[in-house]
Amino acid sequence: MRTVVLVLLGFLVHGMASAAGDASLRTGKSAFGNWSDDAPGVRRQFHAGDLPDPASVRSTVSASPAQHAARGARMPSVPSGFEVELVAQGLDGPRVLRIAPNGDVFLAETGGGRVLVFRPGADGKLPAEPIVFAKGLADVYGIAFFPPGPEPTALYVAQPTRVLRFPYRSGDTQASAAGTVVLKDIPGGGHSTRDLVAPNAQQLLVAVGSASNIADGLPKKSAEDIATFERTHARGAAWGSEERRASVWSIAADGSSPRLYATGLRNCAGMAMQPATKLPWCVVNERDGLGNDLPFEYATRVREHGFYGWPWFYIGGHIDPRRAGERDDALRAEAITPDVLIQPHSAPLGIAFYDGAMFPPDYRGDAFVTLHGSWNRTPRTGYKVVRLRFKDGTPTGEYVDFMTGFVVDDAHAWGRPTGVAVARDGSLLVSEDEGGTVWRVRAKAGP
Repeated sequence: MRTVVLVLLGFLVHGMASAAGDASLRTGKSAFGNWSDDAPGVRRQFHAGDLPDPASVRSTVSASPAQHAARGARMPSVPSGFEVELVAQGLDGPRVLRIAPNGDVFLAETGGGRVLVFRPGADGKLPAEPIVFAKGLADVYGIAFFPPGPEPTALYVAQPTRVLRFPYRSGDTQASAAGTVVLKDIPGGGHSTRDLVAPNAQQLLVAVGSASNIADGLPKKSAEDIATFERTHARGAAWGSEERRASVWSIAADGSSPRLYATGLRNCAGMAMQPATKLPWCVVNERDGLGNDLPFEYATRVREHGFYGWPWFYIGGHIDPRRAGERDDALRAEAITPDVLIQPHSAPLGIAFYDGAMFPPDYRGDAFVTLHGSWNRTPRTGYKVVRLRFKDGTPTGEYVDFMTGFVVDDAHAWGRPTGVAVARDGSLLVSEDEGGTVWRVRAKAGP
């Protein structure tokens, strides 16, 4: 396990505007791009009608993950009026970030199997060393304070096959007792991210990704058998090795009463509650193998009893040709088109709504999403943090590059953004697991 080294002074860099200074909204074919034309301020918006025909674009070309590059003196780029500092390094797979009601920063160190705590100083900087809240948690990911509000009494932590509950009081930096397993029958293998969110004081939501790309090996069922299956599961739920997967679960606080809250979500890798509407959102990694520009990834409100298409359909009722004819038109008509479409193979992992006061007023109510980057596109895309635009609590469909510069060249990257959270002082915290670092973005002080 690598030693965690916190940067006391931090490296500061003034934000950079869009490389071309182009503030126009890119739509249609012009919205598709790659890492080389990313820059803070670049605006994109996709629509379902922008999807190419899979018969015309499907490619058998295999891409590969970006190779690791040393960061050296490189820094991320952020918009003019902001500055970014390195606040933690030497971490082993830092992923989900959550802010406790008292302002403490909790981090799931997925590679190290630990939950870490950083208590910011009066100036918002993180301390010299984190405190280990809990350890021995292989592939730890989701974190949720419960019940939601100013005085939680428990901290829930998710691993690929279970959810644990730790006793928690405001200000705790170390677990006062061992975690109690409240849910232990989550199917393992395949996608391992298990994020958590607490929409209210009676319920938690648990994201469970698929076991495969498009339900590989899924046995075919007759219409009658499907109807029988759905009577005891949920509309649009898959079966076989994908049973109870590609979905968001609802559980009670004690882990009882598990049920499928929403289905057809191939890999809901990150969740957050939208403050304005009190509705859960998730960011979804869509399927591979249809080509560079199919299908869109997305961020969306998660509707109770909603079906989002996987594995038979994508982005509404678009039929995956590899599963054509397996479901009827009634289910196809029910497939929900997501709220914000994101360029294919960007691999969104984290989402956080901006409810702070440090950034300019028009940021409030928008959301930040980390794009981890995928192996399944040439040239590669993702590897950045984007801002989703909202108006009066409703997504506009537009997103804007906010934090870029993690890619070195076509084959190498020094960083892959993972977690994101809004600190109590209104700054933005971003983790990335390629270099094992955490970054803080803040608005520059006025003259």
